[in-house]
Amino acid sequence: MRIKLTVNGRQFDRHVPADMMLLDFLREQGFVSVKRGCETSNCGLCTVWVDEHPVLSCTYPAARAEGKRVTTIEGVTPEAEEFGRFLAARGAEQCGFCSPGLVMTVLAMRRELRNPDEQQVRAYLAGNLCRCSGYTSQLAAVMSFLKGGDR
Repeated sequence: MRIKLTVNGRQFDRHVPADMMLLDFLREQGFVSVKRGCETSNCGLCTVWVDEHPVLSCTYPAARAEGKRVTTIEGVTPEAEEFGRFLAARGAEQCGFCSPGLVMTVLAMRRELRNPDEQQVRAYLAGNLCRCSGYTSQLAAVMSFLKGGDR
């Protein structure tokens, strides 16, 4: 089947197998920041935005993105770098494997939620798994970032 979509402002018009997932399409186009983790919508590594809303691309059919705008971390580089520096300054960075999915989720949260409390943040982040963290420092940094931090 043929799909047309926009990724990070760039138009794509491609033939894809009907069962291709958005994750595979994006990686084939060179967007390697989109990570493959569980392939069951449980880890959050593959988080991208479709029309500004976070989706788990490992279980999102590429055909469903027809006519939509997809954003990967490459499409929000300045914001992603800002958040990455923020995490590092608070000692909350980790190995980096889960970072693209976490960053995309936190940036979406910053756009969607106004003055979220800890319970809302925890619920929003529930699908982002990190194997090297207890999440305490990350959660504190995310809460501070969302409240404006030192910006």
